Amino acid sequence: MSDQAPPYAPLPVVSSLPPDPNSTSSANPILLLPNPAFPNKRKRTGFRRKVPSGSPAAAAPSPAVPSQPAHPASAADDIIVINREPTAEAVTALTAGFPADSLTDEEIEAGVVSDVGGIEQVNYILIRNHLLCRWRETYNSWLAKEPFATLIPPHCEHLLNAAYSFLVSHSYVNFGVAPAIKERIPKEPTRPTTVVVIGAGLAGLAAARQLVAFGFKVIVLEGRKRCGGRVYTKKMEGSGRSAAADLGGSVLTGTFGNPLGIVAKQLGLPMHKIRDKCPLYRPDGSPVDPEVDKKVEITFNKLLDKSSNLRASMGEVAVDVSLGAALETLRQADGGISTQEEKNLFNWHLANLEYANAGLLSKLSLAFWDQDDPYDMGGDHCFLPGGNVKLVQALAENVPIVYERTVHTVRYGGDGVQVVVNGGQVYEGDMALCTVPLGVLKTGGIKFVPELPQRKLDSIKRLGFGLLNKVAMLFPHVFWSTDLDTFGHLVEDPRRRGEFFLFYSYATVAGGPLLMALVAGEAAHNFETMPPTDAVSSVLQILRGIYEPQGIEVPDPLQSVCTRWGTDSFSLGSYSHVAVGASGDDYDILAESVGDGHLFFAGEATTRRYPATMHGAFISGLREAANITLHANARVAKTKVDKSSSANTQACATILTDLFRQPDLEFGSFSVIFGGKADPKSPAILKVEFGGQRKKNATDGAKAEQNHSNKLLFQQLQSHFNQQQQLYVYTLLSRQQAMELREVRGGDDMRLHYLCEKMGVKLVGRKGLGPGADAVIASIKAQRNRSRAKPGPSKLKKSSKPNVASS
Repeated sequence: MSDQAPPYAPLPVVSSLPPDPNSTSSANPILLLPNPAFPNKRKRTGFRRKVPSGSPAAAAPSPAVPSQPAHPASAADDIIVINREPTAEAVTALTAGFPADSLTDEEIEAGVVSDVGGIEQVNYILIRNHLLCRWRETYNSWLAKEPFATLIPPHCEHLLNAAYSFLVSHSYVNFGVAPAIKERIPKEPTRPTTVVVIGAGLAGLAAARQLVAFGFKVIVLEGRKRCGGRVYTKKMEGSGRSAAADLGGSVLTGTFGNPLGIVAKQLGLPMHKIRDKCPLYRPDGSPVDPEVDKKVEITFNKLLDKSSNLRASMGEVAVDVSLGAALETLRQADGGISTQEEKNLFNWHLANLEYANAGLLSKLSLAFWDQDDPYDMGGDHCFLPGGNVKLVQALAENVPIVYERTVHTVRYGGDGVQVVVNGGQVYEGDMALCTVPLGVLKTGGIKFVPELPQRKLDSIKRLGFGLLNKVAMLFPHVFWSTDLDTFGHLVEDPRRRGEFFLFYSYATVAGGPLLMALVAGEAAHNFETMPPTDAVSSVLQILRGIYEPQGIEVPDPLQSVCTRWGTDSFSLGSYSHVAVGASGDDYDILAESVGDGHLFFAGEATTRRYPATMHGAFISGLREAANITLHANARVAKTKVDKSSSANTQACATILTDLFRQPDLEFGSFSVIFGGKADPKSPAILKVEFGGQRKKNATDGAKAEQNHSNKLLFQQLQSHFNQQQQLYVYTLLSRQQAMELREVRGGDDMRLHYLCEKMGVKLVGRKGLGPGADAVIASIKAQRNRSRAKPGPSKLKKSSKPNVASS
């Protein structure tokens, strides 16, 4: 599993509900938050890439929260006061995966409020954020509902009940391994339902633990002799030395909202912040010139920004183009990389990018390779001293696991499930949860009867599953600098750019002098067949080339281990990525249950927000524990759970189409609808039309290709794109940004360039707007309904700005 948080499910870009025109409260103005939780600082170490200016993370203006009234509300349409820190609590909600000022799809489906987009929703969110924040501060305690009853006005008691029930049932609070949590786990099952969990990795352990806590009878089937899956800590020993080596997932990526960070805190485990310093060394072992290093890194980041601008310009065509093709075309057009050393440095950054995504750049989707960047949890990236085995062992405690049970068939239907393992033994249950890696699903390692729906099979095929390997070496002593955690090495052969390109020092956290060399990209695949002795010899040659000229002797290692995740039959790879032709939707499809709620799926490849991460796997397990509970409860009540797109989301799609028949603002291929009053910070929805008849004006003389340094690729793709049908893409922004965009001279191409390059906005399909937009859409609809009874025009005419081109 990834040592980083790679990737684009679009962020709810602007935020906040528009003020309620019917309310007399002074609390309606919107307070925009700074966003300290998500630093976009460039790091070399692969687990966090620079966020391009046109990425969805950069596209998002700061989230908004309703400001608090000066006195407690006394009417049902007033915003309540819980405390004086709604802004800080909104940031906590963001790091936990909630939009700060809107509902998630799951909350909408759960019916937590009766009026999506109204004051009731604002009050629910304030309560939800407050509960979540309080538990994050007291993670060793059980969060009870009763102490909060005195803080909530009587007319909002139902919102407290809804928020508490949702947070507990979906495991946003009261999870983990603290004694106060464990003592609440029933000694015996309290439900008649049996769940068979396939796989004892982080997803399987998280789900099983919560299901046991919810009263289910659970059995976990694991093919290996150990639990943890792709999270594997091996104890290395030799000549009285020992160290704990994380051969799989090793880095806690972002500690602000990371639930595994909470588990570590519950265990009282310290976390070691990975330091930013990462010197690079030439192929001959000499240090890279810092000025040349800085120049190439700036160029690399600039080309990432340009690739983001390019994909926004291309629309759907970008789905069929690789990030590697775009970057290479842009590099050639840029001309900033000329010397051999600059090329070596540039290739090092490409290897780092392939490490971050566990995929060849030639196979990564230009459109969606970074689709999960908006959901970076923020905070430090850390090692866990002693290895992640400590988390795995704590989560596996008292969970019923049967080892060396390789599942080869899963039968599912209305009567329940049958899971057949090696030797023909059959485990029966009411439901099953499959948490095996995507690599196993891709190769058909498990036969499903009946076959999985074609929709899911297509997503399994489209998503990429890449490879990262490691060489772990235990030395007699530390000969490298202890004031850094990483250093890199360049090669001259581009095909070997990922071969031992990055070293991790674990000396401060592993309990001994441990050094780890990483192998990414094409080199990771070639490494699978490289003899271990040759691999270790190559690593030692690199290390001696670096340190012996400094007068430092590099000893032979006491013990070495080479991973082979690609040929490991229980993983067949390392972690997922969005391949060419795939999108973030494929993660969602992979997560869908089948068989009328009898077979469920979890794992890092089932979460579009946190794929390829340890916490993503863990969160997906908690998610499916909630889904299984929902279906079990529905069966008891003899009702059917509809897990398709929510009725509200479908209704909002229809409403959006209707609203844009009468946009508030139009210019060229752009149209806008406004929410709220004429406040510059109020939300707006922008629609851009591609592929249709575009209007021209004398001021629109600039041609599209003139705004792109990558003319050849852009011309080819634009030619192809022009043959496609009309495409509508959207984004959320503020009224002020929409008005600013209208002022841009040069026509649609210059506006598009300005939108992506200057504003940092990413255009997405209707689904990509997310649930945050649903509340805005509902509010605009309600506002227009009220306006119909009032005289006077409601549309902002283009002619109101006579000096602006009306293209």
